[in-house]
Amino acid sequence: MAQGNSTFSVIGSDVTIKGDVSASVDLHVDGTIEGDIKCASLVQGEASVISGGVTAETARMSGKVVGSITAKELVILKSAQIEGDVHYDALTIEQGAQVDGRFAPNGQRKTASPTAPAAKSGGTDPQLQMAS
Repeated sequence: MAQGNSTFSVIGSDVTIKGDVSASVDLHVDGTIEGDIKCASLVQGEASVISGGVTAETARMSGKVVGSITAKELVILKSAQIEGDVHYDALTIEQGAQVDGRFAPNGQRKTASPTAPAAKSGGTDPQLQMAS
């Protein structure tokens, strides 16, 4: 597959996957995944359930996630229910979203001690936005 194509994969609402999912393209999940997901960009449908960790460059979450999420750009929509820690560079949360976990900018995970200075990020500070 040639790089740069705007290809994406869809996991339909009638599909349940037990196992890890890895995609080099954008992924749209409407079904159920019991395992970790790694992809370039993730869009999660409202009825979708993910039980496992999510790692993506960009993620737009609107369903249920039981597991940690790591993304450079993360949008949590009002219909989302997240049970797990959230790691991000830029974060947008709609009013009404439910998150039961800790928020931490990428680079400030468990390896950083509370007394250590913030990790050098090349001048780009993590951003938090509240969406209405």
